[in-house]
Amino acid sequence: MIARSDTAFSTSVFSVNVAGVGRHPNPVTCVVRGRRGPLTVVGQGQSVTGDIVIIRPGVEHHIICGEGGLSAMYLDGARWPGRWLSPGTLAERLEGRLGELTLAGMQLDSDAQRELRERLDHGQDRLPLGMSAVLADLAAEPMARMSQTELAERLGLERTQALRMFKDSTGTTFRQFKRWTGLQHAARLIVAGALVRTAAMDAGFADTAHLTRTFKQCFGLTPSQAIAGLPTIGGG
Repeated sequence: MIARSDTAFSTSVFSVNVAGVGRHPNPVTCVVRGRRGPLTVVGQGQSVTGDIVIIRPGVEHHIICGEGGLSAMYLDGARWPGRWLSPGTLAERLEGRLGELTLAGMQLDSDAQRELRERLDHGQDRLPLGMSAVLADLAAEPMARMSQTELAERLGLERTQALRMFKDSTGTTFRQFKRWTGLQHAARLIVAGALVRTAAMDAGFADTAHLTRTFKQCFGLTPSQAIAGLPTIGGG
């Protein structure tokens, strides 16, 4: 997993060579592509097959991959594109310009990632005063454990108002966002070669079991499965 910094939100790209991904809900909007052919997203009685598929956050699903596994791009703060997709839709194929932007974004093209976000109406330009700095600090220091009280003080609001503003701005609760940023930090450490127990400690998880449980809940894979499926150099 490689995190790329946008103005306020991060974008993470994760590639893994597996035959499938177990049942899980994505914490944030996610776009997936088959690395050597189409993949299928299944959930809520729906099935969507395509080369590139956008998946609605918060909905449990599993993914069936072909040879080579998949690449996934997680777009923190990006809105589910409800203006052109039904609220009940699990996933949708992305084609044309959106597909082109996805492919470039998965190659870590920051301009493509930015344009894709704009087309998904992520609302970043409308973040309240002080929110960008809060998001940056949460991503940079997952161990800091920013409290709800500190969040409220930094935004100059009462605690309940601050929590409501945070969810309106990010599409995720304050607690969920903190867990997600910690999980991304741990995943980057694991990809870089750190032991799972070391990654768990550095990212603020109670222990290895806590990280493993959270990792599987969010990605549909355990850390060990993800490590085993990391593409080798030259593997595409």
